[in-house]
Amino acid sequence: MEGTAVKVALGGFARSGIETRFGADLGAGVQAAARHYTRRLRSGKPPVAVPRFCCDGARRASDGAPGLEIPLSPEVERALQSEADKTHLPLDQILAHAVFVFLADMDAAGAAGTIGISASR
Repeated sequence: MEGTAVKVALGGFARSGIETRFGADLGAGVQAAARHYTRRLRSGKPPVAVPRFCCDGARRASDGAPGLEIPLSPEVERALQSEADKTHLPLDQILAHAVFVFLADMDAAGAAGTIGISASR
C-alpha cells in the first residue's frame, strides 16, 4: 500500500549511484534506499547521522537538481518523518541522506545481494 509521494532532489553523484544499480528507474532505487534506511533506523546498527555540513545551511548538492516524486509506504514515510522530526531536518533531506547511506552500505557489502536489498516493495 502506497502512502503519499515525497519530493526529493538528487544531486549528480546520488543520481549516478542509483542509476548504476537500478538503471533509469530512479524511483525504484530511492524507494529501496528509503526501505533500507528505515530498517537501519530500527536495527542495532543505526545509520550514520546526516553530516553537520548538511545541517548548517550549506548549499546542498541537490540544489537546482530536478525533483522526483517518490511514493513511500505509510510505514516508511512515518519512520522517515520521525527521523526528520528528531533531527529537525526536512523530510526530503532525510530521504536524500538515505540514498547516500544505501549506496555506502551497498559498496561496503560488495554487492546488493549480500545485504538483502531489492527493488521490490
